[in-house]
Amino acid sequence: MGIFTYEYEVITEIPPAKMFKACILDGENLIPKVVPDKSIDYIEGNGEPGSIKKITFEEANHYMVEKVEASDKDELVYSYSVIEGSVFMNKLEKITYETKLEPSSAGRSISKISYKYYTIGDFGITEGLKAGKEKALQILKVVDAYVLANPRH
Repeated sequence: MGIFTYEYEVITEIPPAKMFKACILDGENLIPKVVPDKSIDYIEGNGEPGSIKKITFEEANHYMVEKVEASDKDELVYSYSVIEGSVFMNKLEKITYETKLEPSSAGRSISKISYKYYTIGDFGITEGLKAGKEKALQILKVVDAYVLANPRH
């Protein structure tokens, strides 16, 4: 088994607490509204650690099942593991993600995102990494734009 770690940062326009609320605390409602080909359904729980949810990307005919590992609205940290899915899961034991939101200049947020891919054998993850990162960036930017346009959210 190998472990491949990838980290990056994204700056968004809205403050960290508001971005955490939009993406994490209200993500199962807001994200499918602004990203129409994506659905989020809880299988167990309602967002607290231990909850399990299924994310479906209808356009690409892919899905993943996530287990919430931690959700701290005071520290603005959220982590989960992908425990099942239609992409690469025969080559991966699991994937863990952690997002930490921090303040930036002028009321903006810095999203610090870390992925860990636990591979089975010598599988190289680089081919799917770019597509996954681009999809995550697209979702963050769409949520950011929506919350800016709808400040009461």
